[in-house]
Amino acid sequence: MAVFQSSHPAPKNRLLAALPAEDLARIWLRLEAVEFGLREIVQVPDKPITAVYFPESGWVSMMALLADGSAAEVGLVGFDGMLGLPLLLGSDRAATEAMVQAPGTFLRLGAVAFQEEQDRSPAFHKLLLRYALAFQAQVGQTAACNGRHTLDQRLARWLLTAHDRAHGDEFPMTQEFLAIMLCVHRSGVTVAARLFQQAGLIRYSSGQMTITDRAGLEAAACECHGVVAREFQRLVGAAA
Repeated sequence: MAVFQSSHPAPKNRLLAALPAEDLARIWLRLEAVEFGLREIVQVPDKPITAVYFPESGWVSMMALLADGSAAEVGLVGFDGMLGLPLLLGSDRAATEAMVQAPGTFLRLGAVAFQEEQDRSPAFHKLLLRYALAFQAQVGQTAACNGRHTLDQRLARWLLTAHDRAHGDEFPMTQEFLAIMLCVHRSGVTVAARLFQQAGLIRYSSGQMTITDRAGLEAAACECHGVVAREFQRLVGAAA
């Protein structure tokens, strides 16, 4: 993890960008820019949360860890969100692990400063509560999708979700990660990804995923990506 001082109030994070100018100018002075690398753990289950993070690039997978050592992704936080929702909702710890899946820059706000800014700015507090609802919708829809839809549909849904939060058509991705994200064996992901590549929807090699046909992926996906995207737009999209 590398830390550096951020110098200009032009956030790429959509929640921060949606704040009134006066609130943003004040909060910006308390933010610290942090670079996280691939697979770094930002949040540990049942450990005190000392800061919240607003991603500007890259994204984090929220992982449910199971007793047998396996894990499953239950949500994804990118530049349209915030990491550290328990602090917003009155707790200082979470049940999930937050693992960096795409490296990037995150803006960190200490827990005490975060609480002070919520108390000071009703607009900040309300916006984050609406984001919490949108994230809850993502978690719920992910559970329904993993339980009811085919692997091809789930893979298309996940690739669209990642593409939404990537700054471009290419992003890091391994088949091992995809298997964890989709709660399946790696062999199943290999077959599905190969079919998508043969259909010209994606290009995959050396741990890099490239989306080559967004419309084709949307046609291959179930309704779940659209449901979550519309909920984000309804709750926080207009403000952002």
